Amino acid sequence: MDEDRLAPFAAHPSRSRGRLHPEEESAHRSPFQRDRDRIIHSAAFRRLKHKTQVFVEHEGDYYRTRLTHSLEVAQIARTIARHFRLNEDLAESVALAHDLGHTPFGHTGEDALDACMKDHGGFDHNAQALKIVTSLEGHYAAFDGLNLTWETLEGIAKHNGPLLTTADAPMNALPFAIADYNARHDLALHTRASAEAQVAALSDDIAYVNHDLHDGLRAGLFTEAEAEALPLVQRCYAEVDRLYPGLVPQKRRHEALRRVFGLMVDDLLTETATRLAAAAPASMGAVQALDAPVVAFSSSMAGTIATIKEFLFHRMYRHYRVKRMRIKATRVVDELFAIFSESPDLMPDEWSAAALAAPDATGRARVVADYIAGMTDRFALEEHRILTDPQARA
Repeated sequence: MDEDRLAPFAAHPSRSRGRLHPEEESAHRSPFQRDRDRIIHSAAFRRLKHKTQVFVEHEGDYYRTRLTHSLEVAQIARTIARHFRLNEDLAESVALAHDLGHTPFGHTGEDALDACMKDHGGFDHNAQALKIVTSLEGHYAAFDGLNLTWETLEGIAKHNGPLLTTADAPMNALPFAIADYNARHDLALHTRASAEAQVAALSDDIAYVNHDLHDGLRAGLFTEAEAEALPLVQRCYAEVDRLYPGLVPQKRRHEALRRVFGLMVDDLLTETATRLAAAAPASMGAVQALDAPVVAFSSSMAGTIATIKEFLFHRMYRHYRVKRMRIKATRVVDELFAIFSESPDLMPDEWSAAALAAPDATGRARVVADYIAGMTDRFALEEHRILTDPQARA
């Protein structure tokens, strides 16, 4: 979208706060397009192909991975951003980067790594995403990380809302990676993020609620009848039955769930339009200074989504088949962390050197956590097998 077509409260490329390390601007791409391209070409983004949402990677070819999820979030975010004349490229950049910090084995891996790091500041996937794009990606000669714009980094750090109550609030409660970077490049953690980042955050909600319904049904973790009893879902199945009586189950499910998806998007568009009209923000800064987000679901839809999430938590994420995988995945992460913490020289040379050069146990633990967090599901399983199976070849 041309800059002169952007809304006043959108992120205008010409007004970007720039990058930590100044660079000559591209003649063919806006700063936010360049951010998006760097994220897509990063090693961390490619690894999302083999990182799972709920299931471990080898459960089946049809289930979502972190990569497919991120692409779905980006598609939704672009659609919503275009509707409100926001900067589509910034919304897409935040959407594509939002899951870069996830560990292998989905939330199970994150929970396990957070427990391993309990004496060293814990582990948070959102903070890890910021660390990846600001330091761990190491392909550029002039800087570590991807040197993304302030606006994209802000969106990654606080797309779910402010992280501090005031500008001078103590930062010791923040995840280390966020506090560490913010000390060098102030991301105004006490304000809200841009409207584009808020769009990315709720696009994430829309995507994962809908694809978890799809994947949970396909995997047999709950029945069609149980899903049909959910608010909103029930209404959509009824409409499909009225329009297409006798439809085969696979098409019936798809038609119903795509209507659920559409109703969530429509509700967000309506509520956000109402909030924008009431707030009348004249700039991106005005959006960031508001007490409440401008991008939101109605209270009714927010309640419905909360009910669906609660159902998914109990019927999907705590299903006995998923719990079995949680036990296995937790053991893999726990044992890898213990082995590498005790013997850092078992990691690849650059990781081993960084761990051995760390000033203290916390510094060493963070290196080990970074190494494990970057693993794909199958690489973590293979590393664990090599290190724990006496018959495995190194």
